[in-house]
Amino acid sequence: MIPTRAQIETAHARIAPHIRSTPVLSIEAGALGLPFAVDLKLEQTQITGSFKLRGALNNILGADVPDAGVVAASGGNHGAGVAYAATKLGHKSKIFVPRAIAKEEKLRRMRDFGAEIVLTEGSVADCMDEYAAYAKSSGALAVHPYDTAPTLAGQGTVAREFGAQVPGLDTVLISVGGGGLIGGVAAWCAGHIKVVAV
Repeated sequence: MIPTRAQIETAHARIAPHIRSTPVLSIEAGALGLPFAVDLKLEQTQITGSFKLRGALNNILGADVPDAGVVAASGGNHGAGVAYAATKLGHKSKIFVPRAIAKEEKLRRMRDFGAEIVLTEGSVADCMDEYAAYAKSSGALAVHPYDTAPTLAGQGTVAREFGAQVPGLDTVLISVGGGGLIGGVAAWCAGHIKVVAV
């Protein structure tokens, strides 16, 4: 399930026309109280506000999307990425969101990007079960937030882009939630750039 560098290259070529190449902010040694320079990849400037758009686009562009459209489960950023990508590419999207963690501003953003929202009761695991059941019964393309090769390859394009912007990159620090970003970044960096989970 871990993508190869070739799959990440393919994902990059596939999604490049639909995303922003996000900027890098270079901070000189000493400025943060550190004895070395730091380069920050400003992925929050991506179209939907996070890296999640990359994996969503790679999933959708790499599949034959059925008439039922696409479906995802999310508390916000993944859902926004899927909704934006689906609408941009002419597909319907349905996002399952656990009511217990639903934030109105995130729901509004997903709706504004064109998604139909389904609020679910119970835990996040219950929400994931409902989303998977809907994908199976409807035939909609399921876009998992972190646990598939297309998602990981899409997220891995962050590292591919970062490495091209900062030649000689030797270590990256990656925040970890579900694991999709660090999984994709680690796949790209394996054997030549140290990856540190935060």
